[in-house]
Amino acid sequence: MATTGPATERTGGGSAHEDGSRAYLGSFTTAGGLGITTAAVDPVTGALTPLHSTDVVPNPSYLVPDPGARRLYAVSETTDGAAAAFHLTPEGPVLLAPAVPVGGADPTHLTLTAGHLVTANYSSGDVSTLPVRDDGTLGGPARVLAHRGSGPRTDRQEGPHAHAVRTDPAGRWLLSVDLGTDAVRICALDAADGTLTVRDETRLRPGSGPRHLAFHSAGDLVCVVNELDPTVTLCRWDAEHGTLTPLGETPLLPEGAADTGPTFPSALVLSPDGRFAWAANRGHDSIAVLALDARAGTATLVTTVPCGGHWPRDLALHPDGRHLYAANERSGDVTWFTVDPETGVPARGGSVPAPAASCVVFA
Repeated sequence: MATTGPATERTGGGSAHEDGSRAYLGSFTTAGGLGITTAAVDPVTGALTPLHSTDVVPNPSYLVPDPGARRLYAVSETTDGAAAAFHLTPEGPVLLAPAVPVGGADPTHLTLTAGHLVTANYSSGDVSTLPVRDDGTLGGPARVLAHRGSGPRTDRQEGPHAHAVRTDPAGRWLLSVDLGTDAVRICALDAADGTLTVRDETRLRPGSGPRHLAFHSAGDLVCVVNELDPTVTLCRWDAEHGTLTPLGETPLLPEGAADTGPTFPSALVLSPDGRFAWAANRGHDSIAVLALDARAGTATLVTTVPCGGHWPRDLALHPDGRHLYAANERSGDVTWFTVDPETGVPARGGSVPAPAASCVVFA
């Protein structure tokens, strides 16, 4: 695996807040990031106070905590892709065991389901599963499901590029989003051996480049954010049969904004009540605010607001639903916003330095 020199740990001068809420910030160590940074979250303002960082694993660009908030899992987004497990302590994440190869290149996203960790591997265009042991460590070797196909954008879609993996709300199906083939694959996971089997495949508009998706709180609606064309595709989800049906697209930029330069949307999150969605626009450096009608299966662009930095790679909503966070990769900061509960429009609260920031999660 690629390395970035001696592993280091840094401790900041902040103190923990009474509610114990923590944010964990992923980053690209090869671009100057600190690895995984632990930050306290102010329960009133949403402000972040960095407490600790560790770069023991290179390029922990995406993170996911386990349901009990005892452990944190990270991809290592390198050519020799890997994943790692951490124990969460008051002082910060502690590596449980050496990172485990995922059998694919440049894993960009991960999820936990049915006793396994699943990664989407961008450069190799496949999805990997690793068993999670009782002590939280990862086993191996990885089971790998290769994607096939290409898209019309020869500069970005010469082959498959798996970018995200999500389980459906019932935990029965795994959805794999592929930017290179304009497809979402619905898979069944064999919990006994980690084998993935494709049960259905939904093709989106050629050249749209789907990157991430999120489920609506109603359970039967899915929002897919497209990177190669700044849009969101709404789809109807049939959990019984494991099928996804596209309903329509909504632009993520106001009319005329595309003329100012290329925009590459990255992440999308939905409000707990399902009324709003927010999408990050890299290039336009904004957050698109969408009003959702789950019954009709429609989304309407309300407005866009500045993301507070440059190149927002990730968006995260605090579990309380009141504060939104943008990880601005190229400006090296994380900005927080307070969301208006009536309009869904976020108002900037502040920011904290976070070199090469790539994601934010809470535990």
